[in-house]
Amino acid sequence: MNANTLTERYVHEVVRRIPADQRDDVAEELRAVIADTTEARGATEHEVLTEMGDPIRLAARYADRPLALIGPDLYPAYARTLKVLLAGVLPVVVAASMAVDVLDGGDVGSAIGDGIGALLAVGAQMIAWLTVVFAVVERSRSLDRLFRGTEGWTPDDLPDAPQTEKAASASTLASAAFSTLLLALIIWQHVAEPYRADGDHMPILDPALWSGWIWPILAGLAGTVLCELVRVAVRRWTVPLATAYAAAEALFAASLIWVLHQQSLFNPDFLATVNDGKGWTVPDEFYTATILVVLVISATEVIGCFRQTRT
Repeated sequence: MNANTLTERYVHEVVRRIPADQRDDVAEELRAVIADTTEARGATEHEVLTEMGDPIRLAARYADRPLALIGPDLYPAYARTLKVLLAGVLPVVVAASMAVDVLDGGDVGSAIGDGIGALLAVGAQMIAWLTVVFAVVERSRSLDRLFRGTEGWTPDDLPDAPQTEKAASASTLASAAFSTLLLALIIWQHVAEPYRADGDHMPILDPALWSGWIWPILAGLAGTVLCELVRVAVRRWTVPLATAYAAAEALFAASLIWVLHQQSLFNPDFLATVNDGKGWTVPDEFYTATILVVLVISATEVIGCFRQTRT
């Protein structure tokens, strides 16, 4: 069965929004209805799905979950607009707030604080005002006419089918392999002391980390690898597993960010040897940029895991 046909994409969009114990029965029923209707009427798959309507509304009926706050006519438009704001606009606002703070001479700690503040304040404002606008529209007959276009859902709006299990497992294994390699490199550079200067061997990372912050970094990395291997074994992300992954990722990211903020990542002897009287030091911008990269990657990975719990 081709998972990227219109029928399979439509069925997926419906069943992922209903309780798990109903999904198999509803999926089978929907496939049968679509196939029978297409054959009986001599219609195309596209025409039948257009007549069946937006999968969000259909899922609400199957789950007996009324879309009452905004209303079934406007809720699909509301949900999609909110998704665009939170997933597209909000991260840009947060990043801009942090960048402005850094450019104004603030340190990493204040930039992160401004970013968290912007995330909470702007995110709350987006949700609140969008809800108010759609609630007013829902209760206004004249304004509601302006949104009749939300009735115009077509199968062309369906997203692509999710990754197949084989592809998803391969992606997870690749991520686990990368984390394992990073874990091994951290340990190797400490044991092997690979950098040589004047006949002396030294590690690249600060040896003092092994008396403290390196352990939560390694524990977080090991935790993410373990969760990814369990995901491959059980063939899906579950909410408890995604939560465990998020905790491990948070432990790794928070510890690494603190080390970067303190600018204590590299071995001082290594930096002194590399500098060798040239007057060059690791710029503050390097640590700031690295912190932002760690934040973005970690958040993206965690969000991706929780999204896949719905597939």
